[in-house]
Amino acid sequence: MLILHSLPKAELHLHLEGSIEPETFAELAPGTDPEEARARYRFCDFAGFIEAFKWATSYLRSPDDYALITRRLLESLKRQNVRYAEITLAAGVVLWRKLDFAAIYQAVRESAAESGMTVFWILDAIRHFGAVPAIEVARLAAERVNDGVVAFGIGGDEARGPAGWFRDVFAFARSQGLQLTAHAGETCGPESVWQALEIGATRIGHGISSVQDASLLRHLRDHKIPLEICISSNVATGAVAALEAHPIRRIYDAGVPIIINSDDPAVFGTTLTGEYALARDRFGFTDAELAQFAENSFRYAFRYTEELPACKPNNSATAT
Repeated sequence: MLILHSLPKAELHLHLEGSIEPETFAELAPGTDPEEARARYRFCDFAGFIEAFKWATSYLRSPDDYALITRRLLESLKRQNVRYAEITLAAGVVLWRKLDFAAIYQAVRESAAESGMTVFWILDAIRHFGAVPAIEVARLAAERVNDGVVAFGIGGDEARGPAGWFRDVFAFARSQGLQLTAHAGETCGPESVWQALEIGATRIGHGISSVQDASLLRHLRDHKIPLEICISSNVATGAVAALEAHPIRRIYDAGVPIIINSDDPAVFGTTLTGEYALARDRFGFTDAELAQFAENSFRYAFRYTEELPACKPNNSATAT
């Protein structure tokens, strides 16, 4: 059986600010009780998740804080044999909070370099803030396109920030050499995924509502557009009614490329390895299929340039 911890993996849908473990809050603010974080991380819908994310970012006050959580995240990834990561940094939140983005970015870049891992960054704008703040994030990304930033993306509440608002922002980002990604089809229907594709997204965060539209599934399959699937996240935010209702198996069976990711691992109480285990244990994916997901995580990375690692099943009796 496949040893999931030792399987070479890349992590492509991973929010830095959502990786703060309860114990780390005490490092950020001595005296903080980890139980408070655990309580904040319990919610039942997407609005509750947004509030938890906002609460977590309130502890990030300086470049040193961002450096600390970067170190802790990369320690966890290395333990899971993650070889490559594209980490999303909520630049839109940094600007909204009026923090020094340049100093924060320098801090996370240095921490990543010290880790020895191959790390690139995706700068994320908050879609429900609108296009004007988003273009500011896109400019920050463009300034750093040769300094570790690989892509520009939009996240947040897709119902309150339709993708069409960002057509010109995406066009600018593309013209500056940035890759484009978007959270879509998470809490809204397949039309949200279509809109993200229409403005230029080449990778879709979540995209699970695509299962409702056979023509969209065919389009994703035929154009080899991957969906970044985050099982625990979708359950915790109420994007699916229950774990058993998650459409990952139907999407896979439709031939759509899938990448498994952890999203906000601390908030959702998971790890990348844990998400692979869910895919195996609850959805019946075989060792060969899991190995394919791992291979996809390198194949669909925006800037992975090395030979694909050997993501092969083995015959060990240990599965984790």
